[in-house]
Amino acid sequence: MTRLTRVALLAAALMTTTACSATSDAGAPASPPASKGHGAVAGAAEVAEPQLHVVSIDDRGATSMLDLLTDETTDLGSVTPPDSVTSDGRYVFAADETGVDVVDSGVWTWDHTDHFHYYRAAPRTVGRVDGEGRATISSGLLSTADGTGVFFPDSGEAVLLDNAALSRGRIDETLRLDVGPHDGLVAPLGDGAVVSEPDAQGRPAGLRVVDAEGRTIGGTACARASGTITTRVGLVVGCADGAVLATLDGDEPVLERIAYPDGAAAPATSFAARKGRPTVAGLGDGSGIWLLDTRERSWQWIETASPVVAAAAADDADTHVVALGEDGTVQVYDGTSGDQLAATDPLLASTLADPQLAPGVTLTVDAQRAYVNAAADGVVHEIDYADGARVARSLRTPTRPAHVAETGR
Repeated sequence: MTRLTRVALLAAALMTTTACSATSDAGAPASPPASKGHGAVAGAAEVAEPQLHVVSIDDRGATSMLDLLTDETTDLGSVTPPDSVTSDGRYVFAADETGVDVVDSGVWTWDHTDHFHYYRAAPRTVGRVDGEGRATISSGLLSTADGTGVFFPDSGEAVLLDNAALSRGRIDETLRLDVGPHDGLVAPLGDGAVVSEPDAQGRPAGLRVVDAEGRTIGGTACARASGTITTRVGLVVGCADGAVLATLDGDEPVLERIAYPDGAAAPATSFAARKGRPTVAGLGDGSGIWLLDTRERSWQWIETASPVVAAAAADDADTHVVALGEDGTVQVYDGTSGDQLAATDPLLASTLADPQLAPGVTLTVDAQRAYVNAAADGVVHEIDYADGARVARSLRTPTRPAHVAETGR
């Protein structure tokens, strides 16, 4: 597909998703309070369509950005060589054993539930959050409001960053709690957060809800707490027996347990989906994919054609679920029937076979495409998952894509 065709498709899609156009999401909570605005910040321009980019980081920390609409590239300088990279669709969080570097891609989408606003500003490196151990990052839906959770496992420190400050180029920790060393998490919930707590053996065993001052306002058991994602319905945290769905009733936390069906396979330890969508894909031991519908509070198990190392739910009208096979194929499933719809050739076989490159592989799904980084080949593959898993483009990024993030979402 040519660049002009891609732009034309995006423009056509935006006939129903530009600012203040309606989307169907019955049962979703109300729009963010007016005090949070519409995602605008000083110096940013509101534009008519999402400014989709791929941020790539090589194994030395060199960072760059590729515009998916124009093919223009931007040098973003360097970060400490990361062990893992995550993104909320605007900021890129590059984590190593001693902290997290934060890069602002300068492009973002504000989800106002029934419509969207799109922004573009100058990209920049925001700064660094110091800590002990490779951090786990948990983000919400809004890049200019609420918070981002950063959990350092070796020290057991749970940090909440102010997204409004990040949008102005400043790191502001609103919370830093010491909950004890463990492989834990902290995820934003309103002005506060949900934080995992360890048992006597240092294993995550429960969840504590804290307010903006760090005071405990709720909690529940959650054995082997692992994996978080925020949907329009609420915050999901994975547990050994299912998931906890955290929402707020005014200032009061509501914690609902969504149990796995009897005889369930291995529990999900990570979740991924098109940003904000109610149905998310959960991945555990790789033998298949869990689908969690946070609106219906229900699970579905999808048997995959081969073991998978990543999965994400597009949660579109055709319920597409995209997975990356252990063999390097990108696979597409029907989220209703569980049937496999299509698969690519083994695009990432060399990358997944390399122990240095495999941990940096990322699968991201947006409204039209999926992206996977084949660092061994120096490309990011753009997959049209609704068109038979067709490889639409193989993108050459300015820096070797050892780690990537799609921003502007």
